[in-house]
Amino acid sequence: MQDWIQSMTISMELRGFAKSTQRMYLAHMKRFYLFCGKPPASVGYDEVRAFLHHAIKTKKLSSAYVNSAYGAIKFFYQSVLFREWNMLHIPRVKKKSFLPTILTFQEVCQILDATRNLKHKTILTTIYSAGLRVSEVAHLQLTDIHSPDMRLLVRQAKGGKDRYSILSDHNLLLLRQYWKAYRPSPWLFPGVPDTKPISVRSIQSIFKNSLHASGITKNVSVHTLRHCFATHLLNGGASILQIKELLGHADIQTTSMYLHLTHAQVLGLKSPLDLPFGGDDLG
Repeated sequence: MQDWIQSMTISMELRGFAKSTQRMYLAHMKRFYLFCGKPPASVGYDEVRAFLHHAIKTKKLSSAYVNSAYGAIKFFYQSVLFREWNMLHIPRVKKKSFLPTILTFQEVCQILDATRNLKHKTILTTIYSAGLRVSEVAHLQLTDIHSPDMRLLVRQAKGGKDRYSILSDHNLLLLRQYWKAYRPSPWLFPGVPDTKPISVRSIQSIFKNSLHASGITKNVSVHTLRHCFATHLLNGGASILQIKELLGHADIQTTSMYLHLTHAQVLGLKSPLDLPFGGDDLG
């Protein structure tokens, strides 16, 4: 077992997979190994189909989870065993698409106002004002804040790419207040010990506590602040291409989701019923 785990880890490292993806893929393969009761190298399409079908029908796991397991097994067979992978034998589950719940600008302010701890408030404010992923804000360094040109550098984000996002005036003032109180270095938001960045789980817990304190009952997470950043920018007149670059999306199709979350008035759209002569016959 250790041999294939090591081989798969090396292959993922050579491909530049994020540590979180490596852990997830190895966890899927270990569950596959336990399900089959024999080394993955000695099984074929029938066992893979049975494993994925069990995940769908018996365990009732989400399509996203099943497709993640599918990706792990496919990667193992192609990159570790160097076997051909025929999609006709094992089709991928059709992914379901859901629109995220969005907070209004007033609700975002309500959550931030309910966050009393200065460090915690600065973290959540930075996520919203720059549209960051949780892991991105956790790994910000002091030198990533570029106040002269009001930009914030996001290093090696998803896909191993650097990008810049906007630095708001309000967020900069809060960051300066936070720096005077805490004097962090090199991590902007250090964890425990302070030689390491704050953990993603800690930030998730911070948001959960602030959400509860705000009295808002919507089913949202800290990642919702990133969705709100994009939606509120679109409502404010920013283009999809501008938002794509700020969010660091590789595909414009990913960013186009926010068109479904903005107001029709912002997009300049009207129902045919409200167009000239459109509703005359109904009067």
